[in-house]
Amino acid sequence: MSIKAASLPTLSSLYKTGQMAASATDSLAAYTASNLLNDKISLWKGDITKLEVDAIVNAANRGLMGGGGVDGAIHRAAGSSLLEECIKLRGCETGKAKITSAYRLPSKKVIHTVGPVYHDQSQRDSRALLSSCYRSSLELAVKEGCSSIAFCAISTGIYGYPSRDAATTATTTVREYLTGPNGHKIGRVVFVVFEVKDVHSYESCLPIIFPPATKKTADGATALAPETTADPDVGEAATK
Repeated sequence: MSIKAASLPTLSSLYKTGQMAASATDSLAAYTASNLLNDKISLWKGDITKLEVDAIVNAANRGLMGGGGVDGAIHRAAGSSLLEECIKLRGCETGKAKITSAYRLPSKKVIHTVGPVYHDQSQRDSRALLSSCYRSSLELAVKEGCSSIAFCAISTGIYGYPSRDAATTATTTVREYLTGPNGHKIGRVVFVVFEVKDVHSYESCLPIIFPPATKKTADGATALAPETTADPDVGEAATK
């Protein structure tokens, strides 16, 4: 049974219901709060092969030949036709992305990106390559007319990327893209997690990178602000 991405709660909803708490680390809260952005972000613990979305992102290997983990799960769920199309793509460089049909998957497309093996280069280079995976996938999604996209936790499996560092890079790169010139073309980004360590990492990072929009009430307490119709990062915000 497939799950519609549009049915998943957004960050705005999670903040309002108390299922996601604001970060207690004020010194790191350098990002502007925006309900417009928070309405585009979802965190979901589940099976990415069940998600009905325009594009899911596969953590592939350089040969695009399938493998273990989420890569193998996506190939098994899609069927052999996915591998046949991947063979024609002749591999993919680390940090880059390529797109295929989704075949038997409920998504429309599969974007294959190759994450870095964490210890194969410096920490700085690993971070740059991982950031490129997310940026390249978003750019390809927009180019192919996909407005909703779901990411797995790229490189955090056998490639050894520390979960918290990977989540920080993922969320900051996505935010940078959403506040850029083509960000309005993406309506939903789902961070799909499966391992407990990744759940905890995203629950820690998201309130820092995508903080809840709050306001001071008459008695000095803090409350969630009204929804915005424009993003303060890219223009004037109007409440409704």
